[in-house]
Amino acid sequence: MQVRVRFRHLLPVLAAALPFATQAETIRMTAGGPQSASLPWIGVIQSLVVPESNRRLAAAGSEHHIVWREAYGGALYKWPNSLEAIEIGLTDIGWVGALWETSKMPLQNVTYYTPFVTDDLILLLDLFNDLHQTTPALAAAWDAQNQILLGASGVDTYHLMTTFPVETIDDLQGRKILAPGPSATWLEGTGAVAVNGGLSTYYTQISTGVADGVLTILSGAYPYRIHEVAPYITLVGIGAQFNGGMAINKDTWERLPADVREIMAQLGRDYSRRMGEIVMARYDEALAAVAEEGATVVTLPDAEKRRWIDGLPDIAGNWVASAEARGHPAGEVLRIYLDAFRARGGQPLRDWDQPQ
Repeated sequence: MQVRVRFRHLLPVLAAALPFATQAETIRMTAGGPQSASLPWIGVIQSLVVPESNRRLAAAGSEHHIVWREAYGGALYKWPNSLEAIEIGLTDIGWVGALWETSKMPLQNVTYYTPFVTDDLILLLDLFNDLHQTTPALAAAWDAQNQILLGASGVDTYHLMTTFPVETIDDLQGRKILAPGPSATWLEGTGAVAVNGGLSTYYTQISTGVADGVLTILSGAYPYRIHEVAPYITLVGIGAQFNGGMAINKDTWERLPADVREIMAQLGRDYSRRMGEIVMARYDEALAAVAEEGATVVTLPDAEKRRWIDGLPDIAGNWVASAEARGHPAGEVLRIYLDAFRARGGQPLRDWDQPQ
């Protein structure tokens, strides 16, 4: 017993002799994602945000250091629960797929209801980062889920991949085209029939005749070898899309020291920029690769593209009416988004905020 007492009295002395380390200096955080780090919106968290956070803190002379725990590939949460995982603090930082949250975050889906605005993903991501800083309704959607968007993410523009050549939109008449979710509305007026599916199912659906083609992103389609069963690629340019981003649990954010918050805010912007650059590089690589591997790549003539655009119903107007009936200021967000795009020198191929 005496030995134990003496040892207990020695503990303060031993602690004082150890290298100086307090809870104020060491911050423990978890970074996660519902998909593989091979996907840019997940991978950039691993390759940029986690290692760069401590490099920047050290360079700034901060006394703080983050000890990261990383869990990607759905180890902590699956894609249907990306929003809730950060809301409850299952992970401190992670990627949220806002495109799946049409009920909780309808305003974040505005780009999916405004096709033919821009193919410039990097511009779009920068724009949405700004909009989340200046538009209360957008920020409030994240706040209601106990989190803050640090950096927007998105995908490259959508094109058409088919088993048959497309020279005019009349060639789509009666054809079954894979276009899940809101993208199904992009086919209205073309005569095509929208079929539900996903990247992992497209190859089989097309090869078995369930569908005659797909509206998709080349950066995603190429790894799945979709061009092998749909070798006619028609560059339509339906537009890049904002699909969510890297978010942080709000309780975690409020506990962080000011200098750590500043670094994480900077990294949010850098996350978007790096992610956009990787996606666009993969798009360029995929476009070159499918042509080299025997696919026929053509650009839809401007006149036919205009026919497609003009033949669409009022997709945005219908979305606004539906969202506003549920109490969301969709009309305001639509106008703010397109005005901000025009202020940057852009011009939508259809003015979705104007009466149709």
